[in-house]
Amino acid sequence: MLRFLVAAIAIAFAAVAHAQGTYPGRPITMVVGFAPGGGTDTVARILGKSVGESVGQQVVVENRAGAGGNIAVDYVAKSAPDGYTVVLANVGSLAVAPHIVAKLPYDPLKDLAPITMAVVFSNVLVVDAKLGIRTLDEFVKLAKDKPGAVTYGSSGIGGAGHLAGELLKSMAGIDIVHVPYKGGGPAMQGLLGGQVAAIFATPVSSMGQRKAGRVTTVATTGTARDPMLPDVPTIAESGYPGYEALNWYAYLAPAKTPKEIVERLNAELVKALGASEVRDLLAKQGLEPKPSTSAALASYIEREYATWGRVVKEAGIKAQ
Repeated sequence: MLRFLVAAIAIAFAAVAHAQGTYPGRPITMVVGFAPGGGTDTVARILGKSVGESVGQQVVVENRAGAGGNIAVDYVAKSAPDGYTVVLANVGSLAVAPHIVAKLPYDPLKDLAPITMAVVFSNVLVVDAKLGIRTLDEFVKLAKDKPGAVTYGSSGIGGAGHLAGELLKSMAGIDIVHVPYKGGGPAMQGLLGGQVAAIFATPVSSMGQRKAGRVTTVATTGTARDPMLPDVPTIAESGYPGYEALNWYAYLAPAKTPKEIVERLNAELVKALGASEVRDLLAKQGLEPKPSTSAALASYIEREYATWGRVVKEAGIKAQ
């Protein structure tokens, strides 16, 4: 009996060793929840190329757009936990959607295995240059002088820009009205067309209009100044300490993916995020690489889940 037990254990260890030694043995699919050409898609393609070259297997980016990225996350959550299907998801799908979608088909805290954070980046509060507003104090004063009359746009309900506005609204005690658009481009056009007084946009998307003098960048939403806008203060340093509303993209696999495979994926992605050529490509998009351990990512998602859950509840945000 003991001999059979020892043999069984030996076979089990051999199987694990074999799996570790051969993974990946076929192409890996990186799923993103947005159309080709967007920020998430761009990051996935940059990192997919680097990882593919490192592991000697093709990394295929698969676009499953819709529902703010939730369709892609649900697809991966229900995929085989074998390391061959992973998702590059954002704050909306992982920390916001559970609080605004009544019957979300996945639980981001239970149905996914965190691998590593990929990138983080701040939004920027941009106002119509014709308003003559130069600082956050001036924007807040305008909102207090005209409660309910000052509007701000974002790329959509429950997105990072929307949440950034609601957090500022709460912390500054102002009544500003959210106007959702179907993407960052339409939101910028809404601002330029006078439909809204301000928008929360990405630094890259607002840079051209800023240089042309059509908009004024008032403040950024991160804890530190954005590398692309070093002369623009953060909201936190402009009188609201503790304010933070970052965009972030992270890699996750289906829950129950073997630990050794998650560790291998983590090692490859962290290596790619540290490569100088990758960092340069991401920097051109205004993105900061933030590799992490899987445990650190899990803790971060839990904190963001709690933070945005409170903001959503206080603001009464609901999906449409």
